[in-house]
Amino acid sequence: MSLPHAILTALLEKPSSGLELTRRFDRSIGYFWSATHQQIYRELGKLEADGFIRALPSQQPARGQKKSYEVLPAGHAELARWTAASQDPKPHRDTLLLRMRAAAVVGTRGIRADLERHLDLHRRQLAEYEEIEKRDFPADRDSPRDRLQHLVLRAGIDLETFWTQWLTRALEEFAELPQDEGQSR
Repeated sequence: MSLPHAILTALLEKPSSGLELTRRFDRSIGYFWSATHQQIYRELGKLEADGFIRALPSQQPARGQKKSYEVLPAGHAELARWTAASQDPKPHRDTLLLRMRAAAVVGTRGIRADLERHLDLHRRQLAEYEEIEKRDFPADRDSPRDRLQHLVLRAGIDLETFWTQWLTRALEEFAELPQDEGQSR
């Protein structure tokens, strides 16, 4: 149910075409709520059919022209309703953690290299988030909107910091394990 709300949020920030939305998802919202281009276009159709958004009138003939969308009052009300509603946290599911648990009983072959790869990926993502923070959130930018958006970015920074620290610790543990520790008992 959250993809339509992510799209409504993006459109309230700035009316956009489907292509512009997919690009914005790739650069911002997609860091914490990903969607394929097909999912976005499909959801735009549903939101329009439900009366939450509408295509903006085009200055030129519609054939071949990209549609830009804006949020209607019903869409704004739906987003406000959803934002105010209580939601329980979702259980964390992570295949790497499950694979680590499995390695305890079948052996660790291949896991160390993947831990190193994950550490590299998380370090790169952390560096990207820190660059976004430096570029987009200088100290003098503290409107309520900016502060909330910065909080979302800080969540990403904190998560990436957690993963880089945890993976570093995991690799230190692996260095102390005998080769292929954890074979079937």
